[in-house]
Amino acid sequence: MDNYILGLSCYYHDSAAALIKNGEIIAAAQEERFSRKKHDSRFPKNALSYCLKSQGLNLSDVKEVVYYEKPLLTFERLLETYLGTAPRGGRSFVAAMQVWLKEKLFLKTALKKNLKEIQEEFVNDSNYIPTLLFSEHHLSHAAAAFYPSPFDEAVILCMDGVGEWATTSAWIGKGKNIKTLWEISFPHSLGLLYSAFTYYCGFKVNSGEYKLMGLAPYGEPRFVDKIKDYLIDIKEDGTFRLDISYFKYHRGFRMTGRKFHKLFGRPPRQGETELTQFHMDLAASIQFVTEEIVLKLAKSLKEETGIKNLCLAGGVALNCVANGKLLQEKIFNDIWIQPASGDAGSALGAALVGWHQHQDHERFVNMNDSMKGTYLGPEFSNGDITNYLEQIKAPFHTFNDPELFERLAEELEIGHVIGWFNGPMEFGPRALGGRSIIGDPRNKKMQSVMNLKIKYRESFRPFAPSVLEEDVRNQFEMNAKSPYMLFVAPVKKELCKKMTEEEDKLFGIEKLNIPRSSLPAITHVDYSARVQTVSKTTNPRYYKLISAFKRKTGCPTIVNTSFNVRGEPIVCTPQDAYRCFMRTEMDVLVLQNQILFKSEQPKVMRDETWLQEFELD
Repeated sequence: MDNYILGLSCYYHDSAAALIKNGEIIAAAQEERFSRKKHDSRFPKNALSYCLKSQGLNLSDVKEVVYYEKPLLTFERLLETYLGTAPRGGRSFVAAMQVWLKEKLFLKTALKKNLKEIQEEFVNDSNYIPTLLFSEHHLSHAAAAFYPSPFDEAVILCMDGVGEWATTSAWIGKGKNIKTLWEISFPHSLGLLYSAFTYYCGFKVNSGEYKLMGLAPYGEPRFVDKIKDYLIDIKEDGTFRLDISYFKYHRGFRMTGRKFHKLFGRPPRQGETELTQFHMDLAASIQFVTEEIVLKLAKSLKEETGIKNLCLAGGVALNCVANGKLLQEKIFNDIWIQPASGDAGSALGAALVGWHQHQDHERFVNMNDSMKGTYLGPEFSNGDITNYLEQIKAPFHTFNDPELFERLAEELEIGHVIGWFNGPMEFGPRALGGRSIIGDPRNKKMQSVMNLKIKYRESFRPFAPSVLEEDVRNQFEMNAKSPYMLFVAPVKKELCKKMTEEEDKLFGIEKLNIPRSSLPAITHVDYSARVQTVSKTTNPRYYKLISAFKRKTGCPTIVNTSFNVRGEPIVCTPQDAYRCFMRTEMDVLVLQNQILFKSEQPKVMRDETWLQEFELD
C-alpha cells in the first residue's frame, strides 16, 4: 500500500502544501497561486486540495500531515522577548496576543478543523483525519535542503528571519540522518538585518528584499564600516551579534528605530518616492556585509567538518548574488540550494521529516536532485485550454510543436514579448519556463519595455536569462548547472562592452540605459546575470523553444521573467494567463500549443483600475 505524507506551511507568510508518495516528491504548490493574494498566509486549502486531486486521493489516503514548525516554542519566544523589553513594545505585544489567543495558540485544533473541512469537500464517507505531527522550523528548512539534494553527505546552512528561536543554523546531513551543529538565536538575525534595510529603503518586508539586492549594483558600499561598527559584530567564523538597540522588530511594528535613523541621518524612505544614490549605497553596503557573513560561515563550516558539499535553505538562500560569490570562491566542491528556500519550501521539508525521521525510512539519492525541475504544480491539457478559449470566444491558432517553436523564434527575433504557459506550474518564487514571460536578450529596449509596459514595476530591476545547459560556459563565467535560477554569474567577458570614459563617470540610475554587453536585456549594471540553465530532460518543450531561437539567431539565451505583474502572484491557470495578457502590452500568448496574438483579440476599453487589485510589494 502506498504511503502518502502531506507537509504544510501556513499562518505566517507563504502558505504551501506538499505531497510525497513513498518518499518521492509528487506535488507542491503555494496558496497564493490559487487565492491570487501574494504571500498568502492562510491555511493552504486550495494548495492542499490540488495536491490530493492531482493524484486522485482523498485526505483519508494520507497517513500523516506534518506542520513545519512548533507554534508553542514560537509563543514562548514572543513572551520572553516582551518580558525582556517591557514596557516598550506593549501595543505590538497586545496586537500579537490577540492573534495568538484567537488563532495560533490553539493551532493544532485549528489545523484539525481545517483538515476536516477539506475532507468534507471530497465524496467520501470517511471521517478519518491523518495523524498530525509537528517538525521544527529550521529542521524543516534543513530537511528541504538536504533530502532532495544530489548528495549522500553535506553541510546544511539555514539562514532566515527567525523560526521558533533559531535564525541561523548549521547541520550535517548523511544518508537519512540530519544532526545539528550549532545555531544563532533570535533577536540576532541576518535575515532580519537585511529586512531592516529593506524596510528603511522603502520596500515591503518579506517581499522587497530581492529589490534591495537588485538595487545594490547601482550603489557603492560606503556604509559598510558604519554597519560593522554600530549594527553588527561579525566574528572570524562568520557568527555574529546585532546591537538590538538600533532595531524595533523584536518589540514593535517597525523594523528600525530612531537610533538607526539618526545613525544614517534621515528617516525611512516612504514607498514609491524617489530612490536616491543614498538608498543605492545602503543597498550595496548591506549586500556586501551579507556576502561577507555567508562566505565566512561557509569557510568555517568547511574547515570544521571537512565535508565537500553544501546545501542551503531559508530566505537568505534566495540571495542569488551571495550564492554566486559562494560558487566562485569554490569553498565546497558542489552547492545545492532548495528552489523554494523560504517558508513555502518548509512544507516539503516537513513532509520529508515525517518520512525519514518519524517513519525512519532510508534515503535514496537522485544524482540530479529529486525536485524534477520543481515543476510540481497544476498543469492543463490542450483540451482544457481550447475549451476555455472557445468559451470566451478568444481568437487563437493551434500549432504542433515544431511549427510552434519556429514561429515563436520568429516572434522573439522581431522584438515581441511572449507570455509562455507550459506544463506544470513551478514550486517556489522563480519562473522556470512553466509560467514565464520571455523576450530577446539582444534587444536594447527589452528591459525597459518589459519593466514599464508589462510588469509595471521599477525600471532598475534586472531580468534573468534562460540558457541552454550546454551553452552556459559560452555565455557566462560559470561552469555549473543552475536549473533553479539561484546563482548570479558574470556575463562572458567576450560578450561585454567596455564603458566609455563618460559612461564610466555615471552614477546610480543613470547607468541603467547603457548597454553592458551583446545581451543588454539580461546584463545588470555590474555585468552580472541571474542564470537559469535549461535541460532537455527536465523541461523538454522550453529547451526546444530556446533551441529554435538559437537556430534562428545564433543566441542560446532568452529573457525569462515571471508571468505576472507587480504585486500579483505568478499565474496558475489559463484564465489567469489570459487576463494578464489582455491587461498588459504583451504581444503574444502561448497556452501549451495554442497561440494568441494581441492584434487579433477583441478590442477592450483601456482600464487600469485593475492595478488596484494587487498590493504593491
